[in-house]
Amino acid sequence: MKELKDQAKWDEHFMKQALMQAQIAEEDGEVPVGAVMVCENTIIAKAYNQTERLKDATAHAEMIAITSAANYLNSKYLQDCTLYVTLEPCLMCGTAAHWSQVGRVVYGATDLKKGYENFSDPVLHPKTKVLAGVLEEECAAILTQFFARKRK
Repeated sequence: MKELKDQAKWDEHFMKQALMQAQIAEEDGEVPVGAVMVCENTIIAKAYNQTERLKDATAHAEMIAITSAANYLNSKYLQDCTLYVTLEPCLMCGTAAHWSQVGRVVYGATDLKKGYENFSDPVLHPKTKVLAGVLEEECAAILTQFFARKRK
């Protein structure tokens, strides 16, 4: 992989990878949310929503990525990892990121209805750093188009 100079470039690069996962979800008829878990600038887990396929309400992209990363690292804690996700994590996924102590969460589109930031109590671990709005337009567009097609 060619050298990327600054963190903003890395963030865009990895969010594009999460968007590719969201496209896979969309092709499967799932709500198009994708996630990748990164450690030391290397993707260690890729995931997309699979709630319909698995008949499991907890099979969100973030949950699958967290589990996969923990298995890869053989550790329940992910302090040195960054979770990139195309949509702001919900309360369940934010809490899972808390318990796994994800070091950083980067998300694209804000979820005004179900995002973890809608809750008054802190959801993420106090040491977790958050960056919102990376490739926000692209992340929001895939969701908007998906739901517009569903309504027709």
